[in-house]
Amino acid sequence: MTTYKKNGFATNAIHAGEEPDYRDGAYGDVVIPIHLSTTFARKRVSEPTGGYEYTRSLNPTRKALETKLAALEQATYGLAFSSGLAAESTVLLSLLNPGDHIIAFDDLYGGTQRLFNQVFANFGFQTSYIDATNPTLLEKAIQPNTKLVWIESPSNPLLKLCDIRAISEITRANHLILVVDNTFLSPYFQHPLELGADIVVHSSTKYIGGHSDVLGGAVLLSNELYYERLQFHQNAVGAVLSPFDSYLTIRGLKTLEVRMQRHQENALTIARFLEKQPNVKRVIYPGLPSHPQYELARRQMSGSGGVLSFELKGDRSNAETFLQKLTVFSLAESLGGVESLIELPAAMTHASVAKTVREQIGISDTLIRVSVGIEHVNDLIADLEQALS
Repeated sequence: MTTYKKNGFATNAIHAGEEPDYRDGAYGDVVIPIHLSTTFARKRVSEPTGGYEYTRSLNPTRKALETKLAALEQATYGLAFSSGLAAESTVLLSLLNPGDHIIAFDDLYGGTQRLFNQVFANFGFQTSYIDATNPTLLEKAIQPNTKLVWIESPSNPLLKLCDIRAISEITRANHLILVVDNTFLSPYFQHPLELGADIVVHSSTKYIGGHSDVLGGAVLLSNELYYERLQFHQNAVGAVLSPFDSYLTIRGLKTLEVRMQRHQENALTIARFLEKQPNVKRVIYPGLPSHPQYELARRQMSGSGGVLSFELKGDRSNAETFLQKLTVFSLAESLGGVESLIELPAAMTHASVAKTVREQIGISDTLIRVSVGIEHVNDLIADLEQALS
């Protein structure tokens, strides 16, 4: 349980979960040690030392990360997993039963859709997809067996926004669980729990880790009953984050505030540049007044993040030629690292989504997603300019 909500974001990012231990025999570590031990000795049979028994159940380094994440997301409880999809799977396993119905945003990360459609569907879970930018569609989609609503805001890769507060009013009135994937904005730019969500999930591989060198996932919440169920399954299933990966994620978190500020500054500059290019059909970025939900972004988010998408004129071959000419941007999946990444969703992150479904929600063959890094923005613009020309 975290008690750090009153401190500033950067203070929590640096200090939460890592208070020096001044007790006799301790070392006063300013940085949490990497506790690699898989088991913990006890003096008495009935008293685990410090509450630690086996590292899958609880590990001091992972606990420090979970405490820090909860503080940053303004949650009471935090749980760290071996990947974002492991975190998502644990939420579903913990809170749903076969035959339960899920309502999900139709513009979700392809891996989440694959999880719903090709894994959990085999065990009796049902999923319906809606355009969650329109809350009235949510009300119409509720069935007698509906138990959970799953949204991303902003979405991947079309950066659509869901009115989290409006949706939460519907889910609470109907006794449904609302899960919000907050990966794209991180806890720095958005707090879904404050807007009424029950559970927040992250791929901590992205902005939280921030350096493209550690895989992880997280679940943050304040509901004690849900937490107890999730913690039981975290231990029982065992998809926990390792001590070393917990340490790397902690190290990345300490610079989250300054990184997110630079990500956003660069992204907005690039989005404005792209809007002026004759070869670009449209630019999608919540920080632009041209975004159809610009006013919602200003109400719900404290910033617009570092991800933008744009659509090129022409066909897929034009898009592939453009991408292959870039030299500063890396043509790669994932996002949220200090380096700038760029990709073609139709052929990469969303290739597992059927072409008819992609086209229906607006993912064309020339839609390009950009994770803007923290390099010098002039170098990024020059790289885009030469490839566009």
